[in-house]
Amino acid sequence: MPRRAHAHAAVAAHLLVSAFVAAVAATATYNVIDYGAVGDDGGVTDSAAAFEAAWAAACAGDAPGVATVVVPAGGMYLVSRARFAGPCRSAAVAVNMTGATVVAPVPYAGVQLWIVFQDVDGVSVAGGTLDGRGRALWACRRARRPDCPPATRSLTIYRSRNVAVRGLTSRYSAGIHITVQASAGVSIVDTVVSAPGRSPNTDGIHIKQSTGVTVRNAVIGTGDDCVSMVEGSSDVLIEAVTCGPGHGISIGSLGDTPEQVAVRNITVKGAALAGTTNGLRIKTWAKANAGAVTGVAFSGVVMRNVSNPIVIDQNYCPGNASCPTEARGPEPVTSSRHGC
Repeated sequence: MPRRAHAHAAVAAHLLVSAFVAAVAATATYNVIDYGAVGDDGGVTDSAAAFEAAWAAACAGDAPGVATVVVPAGGMYLVSRARFAGPCRSAAVAVNMTGATVVAPVPYAGVQLWIVFQDVDGVSVAGGTLDGRGRALWACRRARRPDCPPATRSLTIYRSRNVAVRGLTSRYSAGIHITVQASAGVSIVDTVVSAPGRSPNTDGIHIKQSTGVTVRNAVIGTGDDCVSMVEGSSDVLIEAVTCGPGHGISIGSLGDTPEQVAVRNITVKGAALAGTTNGLRIKTWAKANAGAVTGVAFSGVVMRNVSNPIVIDQNYCPGNASCPTEARGPEPVTSSRHGC
């Protein structure tokens, strides 16, 4: 190699190594144990403050790399409630819970939202198990007791952008497992949702007022809709989802209030449903409210032992009590394609 070329190569190699070292140095980790979390007591000590403190430190960092909140594997951490809020100074924040279990209080969480990511941009959540420990609340609601508290939602992504959830397990949620609301660019991949078929109102993944949402390679068994999309959902892709038990994959209910906006561009492909009440369902109230469901495509969907494979219900009224009878409701589906 000529001397000048060799010198240029040496400089390039030096710059590459320097860039790598700088990137490593810029990547900071924030272990919840260092902030007081206790993960070896069977979920007895409340570690909520420690989780929020680790998040606050990671969010406030100004390094150009990824700031990572680490929840060490093998531990069981009680978190009464936690809100991870932005916007963050860090370019990106990752929460690594691989091998860890986070549990809710029992018998009732006493809050409507348990784990919340709010006003964040460029956040990823990897691995781990969220255990909502909802059995006591399910029993209360099945018994129709008047003192049952509202059902707690396990994980909520709210007013956020560019959020990735990968490899998460959500089990025994008291209410909805994962909610995406008022957000854009959210992906939920390689996720497991687990609850008994008799657990009331435990939707797997619930999407509302959000756009650009992807649900891929999810295994969902629950007591309500496996995936539900309500007002303002648009550009949603549901792919390679296994559903059962549950109520199927649903759009709606819609048309309950005048301000509800349309649902647009929903694609479901390569899904498998087994032992569910419904397969693919669109449900609207028979109320005098305008609205629309457009651009819906179902393809490559396989169903086995599904009671109602495809349902378009414009007289939705759970419980069949005091049902509305107005003729006008959201406009029928347009531009739909079926390839089940």
